[in-house]
Amino acid sequence: MGAGTSPADGSHAPGAAEGAGPATGSEEKAATATSTAGEPDTTADEPTGDGAGGGSTRAPSRRFSLTHDTARPEGGGRAAPGDAPAPARQWPLLTVLCTAGAGLLIVGTDPFTEAFRIGAMLIGVALLVGAVLRWVVPSVGMLAVRSRFTDLVTYGLMGVLIVLLALMAQPKPWLHVPILQDVVHFTIR
Repeated sequence: MGAGTSPADGSHAPGAAEGAGPATGSEEKAATATSTAGEPDTTADEPTGDGAGGGSTRAPSRRFSLTHDTARPEGGGRAAPGDAPAPARQWPLLTVLCTAGAGLLIVGTDPFTEAFRIGAMLIGVALLVGAVLRWVVPSVGMLAVRSRFTDLVTYGLMGVLIVLLALMAQPKPWLHVPILQDVVHFTIR
């Protein structure tokens, strides 16, 4: 074994020349990883400086490496061909955003009685539409945030909760759930 190498640190691979650098592709990637400041990590390329000479190198740094790329969520491709204008490529997301925006506008302007309830229900319905689109449409563009299952559960659960809360809002709720009065009476009173 060359100077500065031992079987314990894994820097000597069978079939590799004595004093040569890392032997595998993953070790080469670790040697060229970037530091947290974005500068190249040169510690793996520097000689040990112990005077034993021979061009031996240090073991790759054990610092956490930065993620350089992430996988696109399943279904995260364009919802329309690439030559279509940007709004057409993202129609599922725009559908959900415009519906939720209409609900926010109704709640904010309060143009009629029970507007807060109708607007909140519209926001919940927008999330439910997002869940249905995520389930049915194979490529939904930027509406795909996580895995398909996680998006379905998140959009669906939040949509149902918002609609139910809008229906049960006081005063004069449209939906009465008797068990909730018992739960509130038991926990608070």
